[in-house]
Amino acid sequence: MSEGSLIFGHHAVRAMVARSASRVIEVLLVDERQDKRMNETRKLVEQAGLPVKRLGRKDLNHLLPDTSHQGVAARLRVPRQWNEPELPDLVAAAGPKPLVLILDGVQDPHNLGACMRTADAVGACAVVVPKDRAASLTPAARKVASGAAETVPLIRVTNLSRTMLLLKELGLTLVGADERGPVMYHQADLNGPLGLVMGAEGRGLRRLTSERCDVLVQLPMEGIVESLNVSVALGVMAFEAVRQRSV
Repeated sequence: MSEGSLIFGHHAVRAMVARSASRVIEVLLVDERQDKRMNETRKLVEQAGLPVKRLGRKDLNHLLPDTSHQGVAARLRVPRQWNEPELPDLVAAAGPKPLVLILDGVQDPHNLGACMRTADAVGACAVVVPKDRAASLTPAARKVASGAAETVPLIRVTNLSRTMLLLKELGLTLVGADERGPVMYHQADLNGPLGLVMGAEGRGLRRLTSERCDVLVQLPMEGIVESLNVSVALGVMAFEAVRQRSV
């Protein structure tokens, strides 16, 4: 993500202004929009004292082609980049029950953004993805993440299998979602230091990734579809972990 990159949409821009206003270079607002939602966003931006650039819809369409920008965008400074060697420190700082989300080759930016949003909601200390053949935090992914891309460290690793071994050495139990898993997800012990491992859309977990997991679990499917969207499946498993930790 380079200097001056853009996020767009009311939710994403508001979340950025509320959480990390120092990263906002300027907010772009379409002059023609005067509805209640736009007025609320404009008021929040003005209260934060951020620079505002007004422009026409065609101009914003040119900056953000083929997007549903809702008439609002923000230009950002370069975010904090997290590196693979920092993962042990993130795990240690998360306390006695760290939660790491591991995505094995999720390639759809919208799914990555939704997973980041879930990661923030459940208090995950990091999301781990492979450097190759995996989605990056595009503007579309950041919009879906609704600000979570700015709060949850995303760590891209060279060798996912090796990183999973590292997490196991750090004391995490790795639980993977697999339709052939011998137990249902709610029967697994998700109460301790935990890594939740999700596979790519359609393909699922790769063989070596599956072998690195301590436990494989499945989600019950009662209809005709074979699997859930990866971000939905992650949400089900992650909030089961939250439930187990709260009882």
